[in-house]
Amino acid sequence: MDLATAWSWTVERYPHRRAVGGPAPMTWAQWDARTARLAHALADLGVRRADRVALVLTGGEPAASLHLAVQRLAAVAVPLSTRLGHGELVHCLADAAPTVVVSDDLTAERVAAATADERVRPHTHRHLDDLERLAAAAPDAPPGGAPRPDDVSVMLYTSGTTGRPKGVPRTHAAEHAAAVAHLLQTGGRPGEVTLGVMPLFHTMGLRTLLATVLAAGTWVPQARFDAAEAAELVATDGVTSLYLVPTMFWSLLREDPTLSRFRSVRRLAYAGAAMAPALAERLVEALAPESFVNHFGSTEVYTFSIGPDVAAKPGCAGRAGVFGRLRLVDPTPGASPDALVGPGEQGQVAVSMASPEAFAGYWRRPDATAKAVRDGWYFTGDLAVTDDDGDLWVAGRVDDMINSGGENVYPDEIEAALVRCPELADVVVAGLPDERWGQAVTAFVVPAPGVGADAAVAAADRWGRSALPSLHRPKRVVALSEVPRSAVGKTLRRVLVAGEYTPLADSAVPSPREGNPRSDRAAESSPRAEASETGR
Repeated sequence: MDLATAWSWTVERYPHRRAVGGPAPMTWAQWDARTARLAHALADLGVRRADRVALVLTGGEPAASLHLAVQRLAAVAVPLSTRLGHGELVHCLADAAPTVVVSDDLTAERVAAATADERVRPHTHRHLDDLERLAAAAPDAPPGGAPRPDDVSVMLYTSGTTGRPKGVPRTHAAEHAAAVAHLLQTGGRPGEVTLGVMPLFHTMGLRTLLATVLAAGTWVPQARFDAAEAAELVATDGVTSLYLVPTMFWSLLREDPTLSRFRSVRRLAYAGAAMAPALAERLVEALAPESFVNHFGSTEVYTFSIGPDVAAKPGCAGRAGVFGRLRLVDPTPGASPDALVGPGEQGQVAVSMASPEAFAGYWRRPDATAKAVRDGWYFTGDLAVTDDDGDLWVAGRVDDMINSGGENVYPDEIEAALVRCPELADVVVAGLPDERWGQAVTAFVVPAPGVGADAAVAAADRWGRSALPSLHRPKRVVALSEVPRSAVGKTLRRVLVAGEYTPLADSAVPSPREGNPRSDRAAESSPRAEASETGR
């Protein structure tokens, strides 16, 4: 199945049903006409089958309509993050070689600077307003040349948490299969009303959009996440489904602690990062959702596994998705997919490339493809164990593992404990170079409202000493104004490890009033003593 055909069938079935919510609603027939006009406008600019169209847009309905217009032309959408720095934007544009680049008020200046770079081939750069004027005069008849299922629909760029972003081409068939899987795995229903706030340069944003198309539901756009505005949209439009990253759920709870404006929401799902059990518990208590799903996957293969009941097993990643297979293998670099770990042992997650949701390989990067894909299996870089029920528990990333005093420590476990500290609004744990320990477990914390930086550092230190075994206790606590994250909420630990932060307070630096909170226990333990406590 291709997305243009799926789109047309939905429009035929429900032309007068509300397709777009928010302050500028549209029916499916109206949205069909709008995307057709945009498709004709792009064609007038020279876009043909298989050409790439770069969309550097803030989000909301215009970005969604342009993405759909590109699908109807059998061209390839290349949505790019509005947070890319100049170098990364130049890299992505040079790598994708788009025929047309579309920007908006927020991005036009940066796109103009990037496209002036000699590495970016000649192209047409248009502001969204210019394209809208062209579309206003275009016909609303369907554009010709329907795509084939094996044509590339979209090329997403990985977030670049390590290294330069890589292009991930995904076919119409893979995008369609992922949307079907999303509906099945989250309990989506015909006519579902979904908040469309996740950015369309991320697979979560595309999934909410395309699943809405298949379910003939209503997509309620929000160009950029704002908790107060989101709460108003949910209440006004009767949103029934939220698919967000954990940081967004935290923001909604801070905006409305009882989620009183979210009573229409019956289905919750999250992805992109681990969710602390404390957050899951608060969401269950406030909403009692009919379904609450942990989606574990990636840009390359949309679904690895599904934790179908977050209320019952907070943090559990469950089992392989409906269209997939997975296994835990030896985390040693270059290990065979047949090198399975034993029951209860930690291994790297490998997923089958036979999944219809899977990509075929990175764009122009055979080296990266060969590293990630071996013998028909995609090596995700995620570490996990299975419990006695056979369910998966993700322990972190191979690259995020901290080797402290000769023992492996995983940030997720420590973060899950520290986030319960009431004096903290946010926590991330990373390993910083240390002469004694090799890597020192370091907690970067954001003080809760009304809590001073020194007080937050001291509170995190006390909480860690009471809630964590010795080896897992942070040896250093740093207070920050905010944790560095990507546009979709992924923690950028590499930024912290590189020292690219400004501390508000630091337990390694004596406070002028309190002294160093760790000075009284500088010799409290040794690597050998701490290692003996790992079973606690």
